[in-house]
Amino acid sequence: MRPKRIEEIKSYIYQNKTVTLEQLCREFKVSMSTLRRDLEEILQEKDIKKIYGGVTTTKRKELVPFDERNITNQEIKERIAIKAASLVENGDIIFIDSGTTTFHMIEALKEKKDITVITNNLEIIVQAVPYPDIKIISLSGMLSRKTLSFTGMMAAQVLQNYNIGKAFMAATGFSVENGITNSSPPETEIKQTAVQRSQQTYLLADSSKSGVISLMTYCSLDKIDALVTDAQPSNGICDFMNAHGVRIIIAE
Repeated sequence: MRPKRIEEIKSYIYQNKTVTLEQLCREFKVSMSTLRRDLEEILQEKDIKKIYGGVTTTKRKELVPFDERNITNQEIKERIAIKAASLVENGDIIFIDSGTTTFHMIEALKEKKDITVITNNLEIIVQAVPYPDIKIISLSGMLSRKTLSFTGMMAAQVLQNYNIGKAFMAATGFSVENGITNSSPPETEIKQTAVQRSQQTYLLADSSKSGVISLMTYCSLDKIDALVTDAQPSNGICDFMNAHGVRIIIAE
């Protein structure tokens, strides 16, 4: 059990690059004393180093495939997606970003009428097929099999042509200093364009992503209208959002 947990913690650190001790305790449901014992072994890795209040790595972790990421925190992600879907009204034109939380929105939207969904995610398209009241507009581009999304400049250029009422965005992490971050460079321009073209922007991110900084920033925190999450983020993030009129919506 412990060896498996240690490998999972290593993988989590490599994926998120810099994480706090509190974040690791919350993610792996262990006490601080247990985590410190695990870290004694984990810190033997040459590319994982202890920093004040957490750990960091300089090693670039290969992007985790969509199906593997989808397993993590699945129940929480479903709750967030259902809450986000409740913000959609009949007749809305929305963008659903490629992500393992946003993916769950389709099932929750099946009772809506005359919804237009713009997306670059193949799995979202397939999920929407049985529901005739959900119109699908797919972005073009090259399919990334790890994220199941169409990426590249062509997809972003196509997205520029559409007026979007509400964008539901995914992220690898978010923080005051670095904004909303993403680990897939080919998707970054698409995410930036979606935010620019939308009247309202919602970030769907569970609490494990709070304070996490990933490879590329696609949006600052003050550019979104609301964060849909499962728990209140840190005081610093809450204060920043309150100061900039960004709502925090808790999916209970």
